[in-house]
Amino acid sequence: MISKIIKEELIQAAKDEIDSANDIVIVSHISPDGDAIGSSLAFANFLGTLDKRVKVIVPTAYPDYFGWMPGAKDILVYAENKEEADEIIKKTELIVALDFNVLKRIGDMALVVADAPARKVLVDHHIDPGSFADIVISYPEMTSTAEMVFRLICRMGYFTDMTKECAECIFVGLMTDTGSFSFNSNQSEIYSIVSELIKKGVDKDEIHRRVYDNYSESRFRLMGYMLTNKMKIYPEYGAALMCLTKEELDRYNYKPGDAEGFVNMPLSIKGIIFTALFKEDEEKIRMSFRSQGDVPVNEFAAEYFTGGGHKNAAGGQLYVSMDEAVRIFEEKLPTLAECMIAERDRQLSI
Repeated sequence: MISKIIKEELIQAAKDEIDSANDIVIVSHISPDGDAIGSSLAFANFLGTLDKRVKVIVPTAYPDYFGWMPGAKDILVYAENKEEADEIIKKTELIVALDFNVLKRIGDMALVVADAPARKVLVDHHIDPGSFADIVISYPEMTSTAEMVFRLICRMGYFTDMTKECAECIFVGLMTDTGSFSFNSNQSEIYSIVSELIKKGVDKDEIHRRVYDNYSESRFRLMGYMLTNKMKIYPEYGAALMCLTKEELDRYNYKPGDAEGFVNMPLSIKGIIFTALFKEDEEKIRMSFRSQGDVPVNEFAAEYFTGGGHKNAAGGQLYVSMDEAVRIFEEKLPTLAECMIAERDRQLSI
């Protein structure tokens, strides 16, 4: 039995908006990951079964290993098709915003989405949702936006109409946002949802292979270089930092998604409970943070790196040099010392 977590009035409000619109745009965040792509394509597939005209638009390119997903070839990348995307967004009747909480997370798309006359529905699982949408469906306790999409479809009464293709996309979102069900996945209902997706024809083993066993050679060479040369351990805290400059990324022919999962790797080292990955792009340092237990990296990211996210998975950014970003990180790291040491000692005592 899957409980009714989302409020009934929100379900009905979203259904009314969908029923009233014929042209719908789905938007998601910069550097779209498996949950962004999975939830977007799942919702697009669902809306297609209702004979809606739907377009998925993402700010920047998604990783190649999501290219097999049903509907992926029809995604419009804003950075590559700005004029076309602007026209579509301006004319659409409904915008569904998935897997982000504030408009700055969609980069250059933010202004045109904010100014669009369309009604807007936000469906997301990050904390502190913005006020740009007419209907806000925000449940940070859920594993993923894909889980929310599944629940919405079911609660609106369309589970029997859910296609295998829709189910596959939902599974990708669930799988990737829990690290193949290795974190944030200890709730029994998640596996009830997976069971229902399998009944729809999802081959979870094949999907896992397509996502996680489908990387480029360059990714593996970059990974080896990073772990050998660019990983610094702070044993006094149980923390690790990895940094990759733009020159290093270019040297290894970096493409979107090539660093996916890198930030989690040091968590496999005994005694490491907090990790950070810094990547340099043209104008800023992008940061990813991961932790275990009661170490609130979302608060750390928000306080010092204009970021945020979940308690154990967050991100941030700084418009400084890599050296300066590392200096700030090392200066602020002691603010987490008490909870990091407590969690490290707890794990080592087990």
